[in-house]
Amino acid sequence: MNDLTSSLHFPNTIHSGAGSFDQLAEAATALGTTNIFMIVSSNALDANPQLERQIRALKRIYSITLFSEYHGEPNSDHLDSAAQKALMSRADTVVGIGGGSALDLAKAVAFQAKNTSIPIQEIPNLHTFNRLHLISVPTTAGTGSEVTKITVITDKDTKVKFNPAHPRLIPDVAILDPTLTTNLPAHVTAFTGMDALTHAIEAYLSTRATAMTDHFALQAIQLIGKYLPVAYQEPDNLCARENMLIGSSSAGIAFSNSSTNLAHAAARPLGARFNIPHGLSVAMVLPFVIEYGLPFAGDRYAQLANVLKVGDQPEDVLHFIEHLNETFGIYQHGKLYFQHNELEQQIPQMVQDALSGNGIETNRKVPEATDVEKIYRKLLEKLN
Repeated sequence: MNDLTSSLHFPNTIHSGAGSFDQLAEAATALGTTNIFMIVSSNALDANPQLERQIRALKRIYSITLFSEYHGEPNSDHLDSAAQKALMSRADTVVGIGGGSALDLAKAVAFQAKNTSIPIQEIPNLHTFNRLHLISVPTTAGTGSEVTKITVITDKDTKVKFNPAHPRLIPDVAILDPTLTTNLPAHVTAFTGMDALTHAIEAYLSTRATAMTDHFALQAIQLIGKYLPVAYQEPDNLCARENMLIGSSSAGIAFSNSSTNLAHAAARPLGARFNIPHGLSVAMVLPFVIEYGLPFAGDRYAQLANVLKVGDQPEDVLHFIEHLNETFGIYQHGKLYFQHNELEQQIPQMVQDALSGNGIETNRKVPEATDVEKIYRKLLEKLN
């Protein structure tokens, strides 16, 4: 754990509980909103008929421009298109509704619409900046983007994911309404839940971890470890869904204020090069990353085993994650995204992409290229 002084950044307001989406109008009014640019995923609209009714009601109060013209994880083309339309709409507030893709895009648009000449890659180099007001409403319990200072955008040409971070990217308001997550397909619940669990684990293992980030990370691990299997098996269980949202946001606060590390660094090239859903790619590499890290962080893994109530040995965490991956059919889903030869051919470039990404330096043991290659080759063997 880092013994230096630390700061903790998260939204000014977090509304949670069934029906909390109804707080959006009050939250927007408190921000002085007149025109809303609303980024809402088509999947969220399809899965939540009540969401469309609620948006219609909001249109009686505000001028609202809807944007759903993106598919999959957001890229530079999506950002350019959305930012231009936000400018044309004269929006003063961006509302993101959906999974991590919608929320990441909303954060990037809130910045880009006020800083048209500054590439998002430059965000970490800015002392401060103006942006549009920002409200985030997650419909999955996974990325924690509703509370983090990070946005993830893929460069359309290079296939490299940028994940600039700055406290000003944290939304003003987050709304955690579990009723918006009950219609998720089981595999999406699994993928996003594994992403959230990995956020918390990596935040706890990060060399930037502090007593405050540990608090949120351990709370998240306890909640997600308990309620993810329940939400997967009982999609209408509002208690499980609410605790998953709280767990995901707690994990987001933890890693946003410490760091993710090797699992996310190794997963990003899989997503960028093969269009694999982010949570799935993270889940696929996580056991091999834990196996690599056990000798260097045994005491922390033992504590995680205790929190998860799966034992008291570091290896018990690895066995728990392997069990979850088996339960959720992670590798069966992974096989759908590429052929064996395609993955093998990309390994050298993916190793370089992983090593150049965020999080490598916060590993308990900083990996070398051969270490990362071994992780990808173990994944390749698992997928055979």
